[in-house]
Order: sequence, then structure tokens, then C-alpha cells
Amino acid sequence: MTLDAELSTLAAQEDLPPDLVWRLLQHPTARRSVALRRRDLTGQMIEEIIKFGSARSLAANTSVPADVRARLAEHPEPSVRCGVAASVADEPPGLLARLVNDPDPSVRSFLAMNDCLSPELLARLASDPEPSVRSSVIQHWRDAPDWVRRALLTDADANVRRDSVSAYSPPADLLPGLLADPATRAAAVPYAAPVLELATDPDPAVREATAAHPDLPTDLRDLLAEDPDISVRDAIAARPDIPLALRERIVTSLETDSPLAEWILSFRRNPHTCPTPAPAPPILTRAQAEALLATAAL
Repeated sequence: MTLDAELSTLAAQEDLPPDLVWRLLQHPTARRSVALRRRDLTGQMIEEIIKFGSARSLAANTSVPADVRARLAEHPEPSVRCGVAASVADEPPGLLARLVNDPDPSVRSFLAMNDCLSPELLARLASDPEPSVRSSVIQHWRDAPDWVRRALLTDADANVRRDSVSAYSPPADLLPGLLADPATRAAAVPYAAPVLELATDPDPAVREATAAHPDLPTDLRDLLAEDPDISVRDAIAARPDIPLALRERIVTSLETDSPLAEWILSFRRNPHTCPTPAPAPPILTRAQAEALLATAAL
């Protein structure tokens, strides 16, 4: 572990004496960890953190008093307001409504992630003039009402429409239009019947989505197994209902000169598990903390 990492770990250690926290504030990396993770910051410490330019980390600390976070919601740096917008409660009342009108779209995009937003405020963000904000709403408001979903599925922006189809099951009356739209055709394939037109579409993304369709008939499966696009063949090889001999034959055709591409292709076909979490770092005694701070000359 690097010295910076050790100091950051120490900065988050519970029951750390205040004098050691003050010393950590002199180190940029450790200061950001103090600002973000500590729940025992005093008013003086908060002012010191802001003075040293770590307000962005402080803004995301949910243990900071409400009046401080409301103050940071007015910070001139959009990145600081983003940290507040993503996690602040509506304290004082009206703070979230004020952030909905923030002039910077990145702040409004982060606000869409906030679990404290009411449906009324989410609906306002769903009609935001900036497409990136509307896309952020899609990613974080999966139980949006039907009228909001319909508006987003038929949005003027192609990326918003594509994101909407990936997030929401489209109503049957909108599906033909989504299949006809080049921007949403591939994303809409799972909601349609797999037919020859989709299996022979000029867009490989559409053919790949068709290859992964759970109701794919055998004749289209065999057709797509010979597809010139490697990702389409890989989607067929990943199917749980594919005969072993056909799967093995397809896999032999998926070799590339790129180890990264090989790994990406194999990911869909093979089960992967997350690595075992690293053990929690040891709690340092005061003497050990003093020695570490001395190493950093703090």
C-alpha cells in the first residue's frame, strides 16, 4: 500500500484523536478522505477543508450539517454542487427544488441520482432541456409513471430514446416505431418476435440482439451462427440452449489477436465471480498513527 493510501485509510479510522485529524488535513489526499468519510468533523475543520479547496469531497459527506451542505449548494464550482445534489436531503425545505433549476446541467444530472427526490421533481428533470439530464433520470427512475416513460421513449434526442428502451419495457403501441427507428431498433429487439428481417438486418447490433433473444427459433439460430460479425456469433455461443458441438465450433471461430477482445468475448459465455473482498485494514494505535504521520512529515 502506498503512503497516500495508508494516510487515506487512517483518515477514515473511527475514534481518531482530533489532533491527528488536524495533521491529516495538511495532506491533500488524506484531506479529501477526511472531508468525504469522517462523521466527527468540527466547524473549524470544515472551514479548514473548504479553505484548502476540498469542498468537493466535503459536499458528498452526508454527515456534514445541513446548513453547511446548503451553503455548498451555492458554491461557484459545479463539481461541488454535483456532490451536494447527488445526496443532500431537502434541508432546508426547498433546497432540492432550487437545485432542479441549477444553471449547470451536470448538477441537474447528479440530482437525478438523489434518492430524496419526489416524483414531482423527477418529472421536472425528465423534461429538462438538456438530454444528458433526461438520460440520468432514465437510469435512476426505473418506476417512472407511464406518461413519463412514453415521453422519454419518444424523445426528440436519439440517445434518450435509446436509453429509454434499454430501461423501460415499451408499450405495444410504441414498439413498431421503436423498431423502425435506427437509434432504438437494436434495444427494442428483445420486446419483439425474432424474425428473419431482424436476423439479417444490416446493423450487427440488431443481429446480436436477435441472437440473444430467448425465443430465437432454431433456423435463425443456425443462420446467426454463421454471421460474419464476431459479436453476433459470440451471442449465439453464449445461449444456454445451444448444442455443445455447435457451441464448440463457434468458439473456435472467435479467436482474435487482442487479449482484451478475447476476454470481452469470453465474458458472456463463461460465468464470472467477483473477487473476494479485501480484508478490512488494521486499526492503528496512536503510536502507529504517529509513526505514519512522521513518515509523511505531517
